[in-house]
Amino acid sequence: MPRKPAKQSVADMDAAPGGAAAVDRAISILAAFSVGSEPMALVQIAEATGMYKSTVLRLLASLEHGRLVRKLADGRYSLGPEVARLYSAYSHSFALSDVVLPAMSRLVEITRESASFHVRQGNQRLCLYRVDSPQPIRDHIRAGDVLPLERGSGGRVLLAFGGEPGEIYDRIRKEKMMSSVGDRSEGVAGISCPVFDASGRVAGAITLTMPSIRYQEGHKSAVRNAAIEMTRGLGGSPGLYAE
Repeated sequence: MPRKPAKQSVADMDAAPGGAAAVDRAISILAAFSVGSEPMALVQIAEATGMYKSTVLRLLASLEHGRLVRKLADGRYSLGPEVARLYSAYSHSFALSDVVLPAMSRLVEITRESASFHVRQGNQRLCLYRVDSPQPIRDHIRAGDVLPLERGSGGRVLLAFGGEPGEIYDRIRKEKMMSSVGDRSEGVAGISCPVFDASGRVAGAITLTMPSIRYQEGHKSAVRNAAIEMTRGLGGSPGLYAE
């Protein structure tokens, strides 16, 4: 009779509804390899996934057969060449807009305010995508507009995660959020969060803007949720937003 696990594995805690348990467990092994991590021994993989070593060993055999992992001469395991092929196929089909725009549209639908996605461009920031508020009174930023980095919540978020020193930037790095009223333009308020990619680097900043008289603290959670959704879509870790 198989032993009953003393605790749930990572895969069991986040099982796909209607999915196959063995596939969930194999995926949890692949997820244990992070960017920049060293190859891992069997015991390390078992600890990271919460599975018995015997179970991990069987799954590794299948993953190795599929070239998704490879066993090194010293007995440790690393990701295999098939991962590189899959990434190449993914990168050729990937469009940032497919991840960012749906989340922005949902944010605007929830808040009825305007959403912008900014990326750093040298010493400025570029508005890459924009979804306008349905309300007639709003700020009139457009996709393609170039704005300052040192003014406005979106610019300050990009500066913070570019390593800018200072108390305000330390706070942004800690809270993963910046809100301001009148920082870029008088009468305009903004709430911004960083969006992370699969490597943990900042891919851009999502910003919700509104007239200062319509500013609501409650919008902060909506902006954070949109940033987390985008980060997931880019392969990043939602855990980066843990306070």
